[in-house]
Amino acid sequence: MQFQPTTIPDIILITPKMRGDERGFFMETYQTRLFAEAGIQAQFVQDNHSRSKQGVLRGLHYQLRQTQGKLVRVVSGEIFDVAVDIRRSSPTFGKWVAVHLSAENRQQLWVPPGFAHGFYVLSKWAEVLYKATDFYNPQWERSILWNDPAIGIDWPLLAEAPLSLSAKDEQAQLLQEAECL
Repeated sequence: MQFQPTTIPDIILITPKMRGDERGFFMETYQTRLFAEAGIQAQFVQDNHSRSKQGVLRGLHYQLRQTQGKLVRVVSGEIFDVAVDIRRSSPTFGKWVAVHLSAENRQQLWVPPGFAHGFYVLSKWAEVLYKATDFYNPQWERSILWNDPAIGIDWPLLAEAPLSLSAKDEQAQLLQEAECL
């Protein structure tokens, strides 16, 4: 596997090695030893799978307690995946990283605890799998507004697909008002 730090070094883009022939392919998407050697000392406790149609934007989500690190990958379709640093003591507080994850490029994004996470679906449908380092707890879940001008995420919104947000995400807070870590 190839581990590539992003502009926020704690967020890592991972490219698994794929072996394939005319019958199909095989790839490892996670191996504790390789991740530890790359500085990702995570213990995953929960796997999640979401399916969303084109134009759906999910996020920016985080948990105030029971913070979750996430290993995100796409098994069908393509998304614009975003992580925002919400650690007030961090020199990159309020900064963001985004990558295109797709079934075609097979890349994964490691989003450590301390970051809000979200994605926008670019393909007709996308299926996203992610491993989490702590359990989902709705009591501690929070959302930051996807289009907060203070963060300034350059979302590649599609003209042909109406933006679709959950009621919770429509009511999300601005970063300056949000409870952060």
